[in-house]
Amino acid sequence: MSKMTFIGAGSTVFAKNVLGDCMFVPALNGFEFALYDIDETRLKDSEQMLLNLSSKYNPSIKVKAYMDRKEALKGAKYVVNAVQIGGYEPGTVIDFEIPKKYGLRQTIADTVGIGGIFRSLRTIPVMLDFAKDMEEVCPDALFLNYTNPMATLTGAMLRYSSIKTVGLCHSVQVCTAHLFESLGMEHEGIEEKIAGINHMAWLLDVKKDGEDLYPEIKRRAKEKQQTTHHDMVRFELMDKFGYYVTESSEHNAEYHPYFIKSRYPELIKRFNIPLDEYPRRCVEQIDGWKKMRDSLVNNTQLTHERSHEYGSFIIEAIETNIPFKFGGNVLNTGGLIANLPEKACVEVPCVADRSGISPCYIGELPEQLAALNRTNINTQLMTIEAAVTRKKEHIYQAALLDPHTSAELSMEDIIAMCDDLIEAHGSWLPEYR
Repeated sequence: MSKMTFIGAGSTVFAKNVLGDCMFVPALNGFEFALYDIDETRLKDSEQMLLNLSSKYNPSIKVKAYMDRKEALKGAKYVVNAVQIGGYEPGTVIDFEIPKKYGLRQTIADTVGIGGIFRSLRTIPVMLDFAKDMEEVCPDALFLNYTNPMATLTGAMLRYSSIKTVGLCHSVQVCTAHLFESLGMEHEGIEEKIAGINHMAWLLDVKKDGEDLYPEIKRRAKEKQQTTHHDMVRFELMDKFGYYVTESSEHNAEYHPYFIKSRYPELIKRFNIPLDEYPRRCVEQIDGWKKMRDSLVNNTQLTHERSHEYGSFIIEAIETNIPFKFGGNVLNTGGLIANLPEKACVEVPCVADRSGISPCYIGELPEQLAALNRTNINTQLMTIEAAVTRKKEHIYQAALLDPHTSAELSMEDIIAMCDDLIEAHGSWLPEYR
């Protein structure tokens, strides 16, 4: 029996999306869906929910929960990763509250910035442990990573393990649809080209019937900036650097040194920046889960429609040899993006088929876009260096190189803040020397 393993299966809603989608893929008939999580209660919730779905949509699928990770992985052909190491408490709370004491404010803190660095440091050692298990019990499996920080985690897996890995994110697939909707433009039938790094990939070309749509996009965006709306940071970046970026304004506000500035507090209101947004979302999700648990877990009439998540379509393409194109996160091997470092994890168009994942060559980005990407890549590469070498100085250097952090704090304060964060994390981090 072929097997797909979901690590972090206690993320019940996300497990429903990805594995529920896979139940609609005939090529996966007869597969075992192996579920693993360290939280036994949430794991059993997901198992019950997926058993209900499989009985309704695809009884040939076997759903089985495991508390032993290696057993869950044994013989897997595909592994989906959706873990959050440290969770909301203590992880996210530490990532936000200690920097706040130094006057450093954040919005999401899951990609770069001080929060992204420490989320990486918590997660990379755990994922490399996954890789060791996989090298032993399912060395040929494809690892589909959905966990943030996407670039550091996927990059670490690809550079420091032998496991075939691709990073998957939602931002590319919804980028132009959301942009066109917000500007009142017709999205049907457009051609687009997107590349860069995760959460900072760029809409390089956008056309319809050969006509460049950027002039009209920029005209409408300029008009919309006269009123307050949710995408003001991205429109400002497009105005100054010429291109629209894939990930949301609340994310991009903290990837650059221009927007969250204690010296210019008026920028927060001007660009409608939601400080502490991710902790708010976490609290809402925790409360929401309590209310929706019964309807999701114990509902034998539960329904599902195939979502737009890439996972099931990639797996279907590999199983059927019918190609599927998607935006994936891979190493910049061979200079897929010629003016970004080879060690960088880049987000480029990829094609899945029976031969696996084939990333597409992009060439050079416009120089200003590559320059913005490199500012984040610098911190990403130093964060991986810190996680692998266990040297405290590399944690400091990653933080010192971060655009937002270095624009706000002195070197001494950045180092002191990192020390406070290391101490607060305690056993959530390995020992650094």
